[in-house]
Amino acid sequence: MNSAREVICHPQEKGLWWILGGLGAAATVAAVGLWAASGMVAWLVVCLLSVPTCLTSLNRATARVRADARGLHVRTLLRRWSLPWSDVADLRVRLKYENTPRAPEGRWVVAVLRDGRRRRLPLPVSWTPHDPDFHAALDALRALHRHHGTPESDHLPVISSRTAGRGWAGALALCVLLLAGACLAGWFVPGAGATERAWKSAVPCTAGTPAEDRSECLTTLAAVIERTEPRRPREESRLYFTGARPMRRLAVSREAAQEFRPGDRVRLTLWRGEVRTVAGERHVWRDHIAGAGEVAVVATGLALGAGYPAARLLIRLRGRRRPDDEVLPSALPFAVPLVVTGLWLLPLSHAYFARPLGPTAALTWAAAGTLVSLALLCWAWRATRVRVPEAAPASGAAGGPSADALDGEVFVRARFLEPTDYNPHSFGTHIVLGGGAPPAVIPHPGPGRYAARPIPVDRLTLRDVRRARGSDGDTVPTGWHVAELDDGGTPVRLAAAPADLARILDRLR
Repeated sequence: MNSAREVICHPQEKGLWWILGGLGAAATVAAVGLWAASGMVAWLVVCLLSVPTCLTSLNRATARVRADARGLHVRTLLRRWSLPWSDVADLRVRLKYENTPRAPEGRWVVAVLRDGRRRRLPLPVSWTPHDPDFHAALDALRALHRHHGTPESDHLPVISSRTAGRGWAGALALCVLLLAGACLAGWFVPGAGATERAWKSAVPCTAGTPAEDRSECLTTLAAVIERTEPRRPREESRLYFTGARPMRRLAVSREAAQEFRPGDRVRLTLWRGEVRTVAGERHVWRDHIAGAGEVAVVATGLALGAGYPAARLLIRLRGRRRPDDEVLPSALPFAVPLVVTGLWLLPLSHAYFARPLGPTAALTWAAAGTLVSLALLCWAWRATRVRVPEAAPASGAAGGPSADALDGEVFVRARFLEPTDYNPHSFGTHIVLGGGAPPAVIPHPGPGRYAARPIPVDRLTLRDVRRARGSDGDTVPTGWHVAELDDGGTPVRLAAAPADLARILDRLR
């Protein structure tokens, strides 16, 4: 029961969670009994899989959040804790899987403490952006916080994957993982080069070759193909030999399985205990041996792949002093120098180990590519800088005569984030300026004013210009700014690129 003095949040579908928890507990007990009786490891695996399901379901079924004049009181299956309102600096919304077609949009409430720590509340939780129960519970919690505590912000901060308050552990872990893979691949480069050179220099075995050295020379065996088994391109195709001699089957490429026929007499070449060549009258299959150049390309590619999560970490470090719900620039500009670097560094890595280059050629190649990559890195650094909006003009009516009324029509990409009479159902994607007519909202980039809705400039008052926030939604690109306007007492938001927004506001004034 919720009232002005107390808010209690219970889980939705509580009965379903109890049923799932009971089924998980029953499956766990049954798996333990069957494992003890039969000793089969499979039942132990079933037990290990059912335990998390049981605990998660029971935790959600027993979760409860109660808020009153003293603070927040949280109860789950394994623990209970409370927070006084004096320790809570703010209540925020955290998004997960936002703007993902195949996954629901998760929303939960996070309590930010005065010392900077964050405590996630198990309730309320929503998996849809339009959940009236979630928003009603959140509004009630914030009302209690305002009445009995001191919130740090008047608006509701929304933290998403694009905002400054998003954690950096995932990007750091991915970067470290890719760099570790690059180091591991680089460690195999000398061995791959030695194996490739040994294969190219191998000669057929002779009668006088000692038994302990026969793995390093080439042994030829005769065989007859019994049948072939071509499979899909990504699956392993096979050759089967008559009488299982010298082996029962051999994994080959799909093309080889299609070219060989049952009854074909072939010669198998063995080296280091493995079949390296299958030669017949109509086709020859050769096993691929990765050389030092190929392994070096893999190592270089993994190292370049680590550059993108590193760029995301860099952008978060540059925006560490920005508000947690402020949208940071995208890391995509850093993908350009990474791709361009790959275009010259990957071939250089392959050529350096596969076919050694002369010092002059290698140095020239590396120097030219490095200069280009550094220039693009400087461009990406400038493109991802945090651009703070200039101070907004003094509050006042935005309407007035257009200074460029006689100019031609200009179509500017911009969006009003609230549905209004001149932006019904938020249909507008552009604003048309000039042409001797007042500014208007249109659902297309022009030309023409088809379906245009004139903007009532005499009703609008500019309040502030700020960077985009997580609460503005994913339709606002990361580099846009947002103008907060007053439309006859109703707040509205107008989002556009910084230069375009300044142009629109100038025309509105």
